[in-house]
Amino acid sequence: MPVPLRFVASLLLCLAGLATTVHAQGIITFQEELYDFGKVPEGTVATHEFKFKNTGNQPVVIGNVQASCGCTTPEWTRTPILPGKMGVVKAMYSSAGRPGVFNKTITVTTNTNAPSTVLTIKGTVLNKEEIRKSLTPAELAAAPKAVVAQPVHNFGRIEAGQQPVARFVVQNTGKQDLVFSGISSGCYCIGFKTPPGPIKPGQSGTLDIIYTQRKLGAMVDEATLTSNDPRSDLKLTLKAEVVKSLNAASLVKESDVSVPFK
Repeated sequence: MPVPLRFVASLLLCLAGLATTVHAQGIITFQEELYDFGKVPEGTVATHEFKFKNTGNQPVVIGNVQASCGCTTPEWTRTPILPGKMGVVKAMYSSAGRPGVFNKTITVTTNTNAPSTVLTIKGTVLNKEEIRKSLTPAELAAAPKAVVAQPVHNFGRIEAGQQPVARFVVQNTGKQDLVFSGISSGCYCIGFKTPPGPIKPGQSGTLDIIYTQRKLGAMVDEATLTSNDPRSDLKLTLKAEVVKSLNAASLVKESDVSVPFK
């Protein structure tokens, strides 16, 4: 029994539509999938942009970008990338407190036929001593330099759990922008109130340091601020007499006599 021509035509149309559907897809093509920073000075944020192009015929959407560790922060193009257009995935590696070799991955998830792409960044973070040894006298003289006239702040009496702020004035006596990238302390109770911005050569800037100390008594805590100053990290000291309460009604027993805090 011969097959009706109408049936054959319908079948051919369905197959053509299926072929079109199969080939209608976005394709994400990166210019590179691995980037080597080489030597990175400790205290800087190593940043690289992985650029890609949609070489398919449908829009590409990046659903998520996941770094392999908290030391790497990704950013990416959030809007759909049309065919023939470019997009970017930015990787930012924080080198503060992480001297040595690093090798990190960033997984990019998309709506393409290859749903994920793994990007890699690597390099070697040099500590301050290694950086100094690698610089010529001229390069060291041209580097930023952090100077603080008053590195100690005494809060006096504060209440446990409060978050007072100390303001330090820092001058950049070098010849390049001074950039602070991190702060650390042994008590884990010191941090930036707001991330400090770059300080231009010959100018001064303020660092607002927040102090959250819950231990009682006379406290002395040191904060280490990492920056792109190759000579050394900046050291700041916070002092305070921490009490349970600053309420005027709070009393202490002394020789069976209640007396207010002084």
